[in-house]
Amino acid sequence: MKILLDTHIFLWFISGDTQLSTDVRDAIRDSDNEVYLSTVSVWEAIVKYQLGKLPLPEHPETYLPKQRELHQIASLALDEISVVQLSKLPTFHRDPFDRMLICQALQNGLTIATVDAAVRAYSVSVL
Repeated sequence: MKILLDTHIFLWFISGDTQLSTDVRDAIRDSDNEVYLSTVSVWEAIVKYQLGKLPLPEHPETYLPKQRELHQIASLALDEISVVQLSKLPTFHRDPFDRMLICQALQNGLTIATVDAAVRAYSVSVL
């Protein structure tokens, strides 16, 4: 399975947060799966950090890539083809970061790991 982590799932995973279900944690750890963190999620985390809404043990520009690499999670760049998907996407969800993750998942055939119920309204695979 090819899994795209929603921002909160990545943060819960790297911090060992008990809100992360065992099934999702196991899927991320399963070496048979390809696991990705979008640059969109890094952008979102940095914005929230700068607004004082996301405390992190280190500055996000070093902490997030370091944790991604430590946990062997691949980086997924935002490309034009994925962005163009936005014009076809219904407006079930207003969060621009989540909408971009949905576009990337659709374009790249990825399953999104999220607890966000609004993401389930789209025709995208959700874990």
